[in-house]
Amino acid sequence: MFSNELLRGLKKWRGSRRVTLRQIIDKLNDRCLFLRREGLYFVNQFLSAHLYSKYSHPKRRRPERAKLRAMSPRSITLALLAFPLFLTAAPAPTVATVAEAQAFMDRAEAELLKLGTLLQRAGWVQETYITDDTELLSASENEKLIARTTELIDEARRFESLNLPADLKRKFLLLKLSLTMPAPKDAKLREELTQVAASLDSSYGKGKYCPGGGKEPCLGIDDLDERLAKSRNTKDILNYWTGWHKVGAPMRTRYARFVELSNQGARELGFADTGALWRAGYDMTPEQFSAELERVWKEVEPLYKELHTYVRHKLIQKYGAEAERTDGMIPAHLLGNMWAQEWGNVYDLVAPPQAPPAYDIGEILQQRKTTPKQTVQFGEGFFKSLGLQTLPDTFWQRSMLTRPADRDVVCHASAWQVDLDRDVRLKVCLHGTTDDFITVHHELGHIYYYLAYRTQPFLFRSGANDGFHEAIGDAIALSITPEYLQKIGLIKTIPPPAADLPLLLRTALDKVAFLPFGLMIDKWRWEVFSGQVKPADYNKAWWQLREQYQGVAPPVDRSEADFDPGAKYHIPDNTPYVRYFLARIYQFQFYRAMCRAAGYTGPLNRCSVYGSKAAGDKLEAMLAMGQSKPWPEAMKRMTGDDRIDASAMMEYFQPLLTWLKEQNKGEKAGWTVAANPMKAH
Repeated sequence: MFSNELLRGLKKWRGSRRVTLRQIIDKLNDRCLFLRREGLYFVNQFLSAHLYSKYSHPKRRRPERAKLRAMSPRSITLALLAFPLFLTAAPAPTVATVAEAQAFMDRAEAELLKLGTLLQRAGWVQETYITDDTELLSASENEKLIARTTELIDEARRFESLNLPADLKRKFLLLKLSLTMPAPKDAKLREELTQVAASLDSSYGKGKYCPGGGKEPCLGIDDLDERLAKSRNTKDILNYWTGWHKVGAPMRTRYARFVELSNQGARELGFADTGALWRAGYDMTPEQFSAELERVWKEVEPLYKELHTYVRHKLIQKYGAEAERTDGMIPAHLLGNMWAQEWGNVYDLVAPPQAPPAYDIGEILQQRKTTPKQTVQFGEGFFKSLGLQTLPDTFWQRSMLTRPADRDVVCHASAWQVDLDRDVRLKVCLHGTTDDFITVHHELGHIYYYLAYRTQPFLFRSGANDGFHEAIGDAIALSITPEYLQKIGLIKTIPPPAADLPLLLRTALDKVAFLPFGLMIDKWRWEVFSGQVKPADYNKAWWQLREQYQGVAPPVDRSEADFDPGAKYHIPDNTPYVRYFLARIYQFQFYRAMCRAAGYTGPLNRCSVYGSKAAGDKLEAMLAMGQSKPWPEAMKRMTGDDRIDASAMMEYFQPLLTWLKEQNKGEKAGWTVAANPMKAH
């Protein structure tokens, strides 16, 4: 009977929630215009099976198959009292109004704020105290938020045809795009997805490599990355690289299942796949966004290729045949970073001849016995010099600045806004390195963005796009110039202009070298989500893109028994990555705009906005917008331009580009992609 179909639909709607009689009646009046025809039979069947059998006092429960004869007099009375509501012809569906849309959104934002805060608290505990229990607690809160967000997105569809005010219309759009991990509506599948996601994150956090088997202490990624950065012994470097990359292999099957479930959720929201949903979050179509990325990459690719050619030559001078390949690619383990994403740690191997002695911020910090808290205070001091606020006391009380000795944690640096208000925190394992000093400025950029937009409505409490969020701290870090370091007492004298090229090279080894890596991570994921890359080819596709964009190759043979993407935090954590590519470009746009606001007119690479209230005012005006306007408007507020543009980056590095071309004369630029991307040689 049709009533049975309706019954199944209502069961699905109810799920495991406790519902009242009024809610049941409202649901039926909203959805079922045919109820008068179904009448008392349906009332009896639904109420006896779903109201009194499960939610009445335990002593009064009936089996779910109970029919009218099994109902208590009280049940029959209530059913009959409800019956006139069903016999009355259901009113024609009312046309939704703008006022109803506004009321719906107000309720939705309040509810999501509460759920989001609970998830942040659970996530913080899970990442700073990894156990099976904290993993499950985090997964449970994540499942609740995803489930409710999915329901709200579905409920919001009734307002799609309305002509809404711009701010309200934007909120409905952002609600639809808010899930980076869209989940199926089916409760069991949704629960499975969140548990798989939490297990992937924990697998990364608990990952270890034991260099001496059981004879030496096992090392997590922060210790391994530091050792790989400092070692010049190719055997040790290779062991660190291969040892850590084993962490990904056990994730492969779970990741494939994660992709299936996430894609199902994305399709239920109306997107082709999860990658299409992610690309829709940039105030343009996914196709337009992809085209913009390629346009900008082509603008900076010549600079990257000159840098690659120069570094390859220097590494061959140092390591000989171990660094040389006939195809022109660089073995990935020799670039001073576990993922070859930034190359600054090999600066000593590629520094220009007769370069003036370079200062090492990390060495200076260690000589001064600078504590982790003092390192963070340097970063806070920069933002305060621009006129921005002091960090809350709770920031210092609740942040994790070093790796605890008694438990596993996720050491990957991250900034948190736990209550989506003033409870901001930093999670990082500091060691007193130059990278740590820069990382602190980067992560505090997130913190100050959080604090600037915290009074916005809930759905506007985010960056103009995710690339903006990543770019703020990096724009500030560009001001870590010799002049700034002298002002805060870390160096005594400012190096002469002749030192500019070495400093530019050191900066390019991180900023420019990162660009193709920042682009290929999500290119791989988008191809995985779309089905273009199947699970059987995960690793092959990974190395194809790394070779195509980065010109780096695996140091040992790889196979599909490996899962090298899983050795990069953002893959098991499901953090979209193209934001970092955008941020590398945006930061130079922001930096140039602040330098101009500060009245600076010299070479761009020598500008520091430290102490400039005018630059701070320009920055905070943009930060306070949050996501309330499309990102081109925020970009225009900050820079005067309304699109991503690599010209500021190219201006900054122009002296270096000219020098690199001179150094590379006689060298063959570029590389040839290998026929088998998983072969070491």
